[in-house]
Amino acid sequence: MTGNRPAVRPARPFFSSGPCAKRPGWTTDSLKNAVIGRSHRSKPGKAKLKDAIERTRKLLNVPDTHRIAIVPASDTGAVEMAMWSLLGPLPVDVFAWESFGEDWITDAVKQLKLKDVNVFKAGYGALPDLKQHHPHHDCVFLWNGTTSGVRVPDGAWISQDRLGLTICDATSAAFAMDLPWDKLDATTFSWQKVLGGEAAHGMLILSPRAVARLEAYTPHWPLPKIFRMTKSGKLVEGLFEGETINTPSMLAVEDYLDALSWAEELGGLSALKGRADANVAVIEGHVAQSQWLRFLATDPHIRSNTSVCLKIVDPWFTALDDKAQAEAAKKLANVLEKEGVAFDIASYRAAPAGLRIWCGATVEQADLKALMPWLDWAFGQVKEN
Repeated sequence: MTGNRPAVRPARPFFSSGPCAKRPGWTTDSLKNAVIGRSHRSKPGKAKLKDAIERTRKLLNVPDTHRIAIVPASDTGAVEMAMWSLLGPLPVDVFAWESFGEDWITDAVKQLKLKDVNVFKAGYGALPDLKQHHPHHDCVFLWNGTTSGVRVPDGAWISQDRLGLTICDATSAAFAMDLPWDKLDATTFSWQKVLGGEAAHGMLILSPRAVARLEAYTPHWPLPKIFRMTKSGKLVEGLFEGETINTPSMLAVEDYLDALSWAEELGGLSALKGRADANVAVIEGHVAQSQWLRFLATDPHIRSNTSVCLKIVDPWFTALDDKAQAEAAKKLANVLEKEGVAFDIASYRAAPAGLRIWCGATVEQADLKALMPWLDWAFGQVKEN
């Protein structure tokens, strides 16, 4: 099965699911206009931050009624900022089908110690029954499971007349999937996913309903400074105009602005989604004729177009115990990395042993096409050695 080593290599072997590949053509020259050596609260600094917010709004088609903030600690910080600030008044439904959803369960149950939490789980590759969400409850969920390759297909399960708030971790969905803003009250993502920006900065998008909750409700637990969005019962409006709570990296801000410019020139959200869909189609074509690879998400309706997770179904592999499977999958990823054809594509440590290949818009379709024969060759190397 080993065959000959493929002749064509991906020009950019960056298929990590986070931080993800930079946009095609990126160089450090993209940062030359960064506001460095100056305060982020200076006029030029604030202008850059506000520009990032407003261009995000336009690219994602976020309504003018919603507020957008740049917040600390990447997507994790943004999710926890929302959870710590908004949860408490109503029962909470938390949906999980991969590792980060499990983290939000831990936060709700063990850290916030909420009294009335309903947990709905599914295994890797599946999706829980979202219709179990009660419209009178708050809800915490991911739009796309980065470590399982399973996404929410639509927002039809969320009531238009709900009393509760929806808190949506959309970090590997924003800029690659349609998000129904009328159904989402607190939405989070980070720059280092679909647009390939730099890490450490999160974004939080709040609906008017979420703002009303913030101004009417004070949690009984302490709120760290980096979570505080209100003062004397009123929203701190400056936060949503570029006045960040803590000091952002203006180099990272410039890099995000560069990614936004690339996306705009490409054709906006529809073009970004089109690139991701075309990338997944390459893997779909390969898996369809493969004897050893399958999608972890067997239902195409819920399959991610960014974080594509694959399982190994070859009888040699499935006969191994869990530890041996994990070791074999790791060897497979290491062979590909050693050859310089794919970096960081081992499945997430808590997920079933296999591969995870990022297919977001910053990845080139030609590079995925070049990678496919290498997967077969590398698997043959591991199986026969």
